[in-house]
Amino acid sequence: MKAIRLVGSLAFVLGLFAAIFVGVPWYVYHEPILPWWLKIAMYCLFGGILLVLLTLSVERKKEQAFEKEPSYEELCAEMLFQSSNEIPGRKIAKVLGMAQGHTIYAIWIGRDLSAIARLILGGELIEYTEMMGKARTVAIARMIARAKELDADAIINVRFVTTSVIGSAAELLAYGTAVKLNEPNS
Repeated sequence: MKAIRLVGSLAFVLGLFAAIFVGVPWYVYHEPILPWWLKIAMYCLFGGILLVLLTLSVERKKEQAFEKEPSYEELCAEMLFQSSNEIPGRKIAKVLGMAQGHTIYAIWIGRDLSAIARLILGGELIEYTEMMGKARTVAIARMIARAKELDADAIINVRFVTTSVIGSAAELLAYGTAVKLNEPNS
């Protein structure tokens, strides 16, 4: 699928380049009838977009079929993580390093338009709230996976950072210190 998406991306870029930098001047200074090469460039442009959208759609369907997103409660059961520098009743035996997980999440344009309507009318933008909740869950799951790779018992000093990437896409980074704990005192 990635190879097909790459071909679509290249067709789009070549078609766009030919249409804008060659086709527009041709159209302005010559006959208004489109030459064959400009028609091909336009087909590449629109065909490339279509190919990319189709491959992304197929990949998304595959991901949704095989991935079950863990709930926040399931993540909490997998590993202890908290925002403080220590864990009550436990001592840190060893600091293993940073555990981090990040994702860039977006909503589809239909939900984005719905959120724009809420901007006008007022109220909570639940589309973005849900998007950020899903992004947080994915970032935490990836952070926990990294901590497990380090053979950590817990993650302390957990922090979240978010930035807007483009339009309705946001990056969310979850990070903390992976630690090994001493056995609890009996």
